[in-house]
Amino acid sequence: MSEPLVPIVQEEIECTAIRAQGAGGQNVNKVSSAIHLRYSIPNSSLPDEIKERLLALSDQRITADGVVVIKAQTTRSQEQNRLDAIERLQALVDSVAVLPKPRKATKPTRSSKLKRLDSKSTRGEVKKLRGRVSGGEH
Repeated sequence: MSEPLVPIVQEEIECTAIRAQGAGGQNVNKVSSAIHLRYSIPNSSLPDEIKERLLALSDQRITADGVVVIKAQTTRSQEQNRLDAIERLQALVDSVAVLPKPRKATKPTRSSKLKRLDSKSTRGEVKKLRGRVSGGEH
């Protein structure tokens, strides 16, 4: 794992062990190996601009109250699932930490405009040839 752009304070993360869904034999009903991670964005110590960008995301993992809910149940180890959930939370925070480059407006070149118009007229000619043949002899 690379160095996080914005470190998350571990004390602000609330992890609960729950029983995993799906197949798993006898073990799945007895062992709580899945992790349910909850992280409140408004109550976190993240910088304000990162909080705003996180809350602006249309991510299904973020509730209306601004709480990130991540469920990790891929491995049979509770500790591995906890690390996976924290890693996914860190990736979510890092995704908004880097601002996207502003788009520079560009204009199409003269030759690209001419090529487009030429291909349109060529296409029109092909379609015109598909029509009924007029003046046919019977």
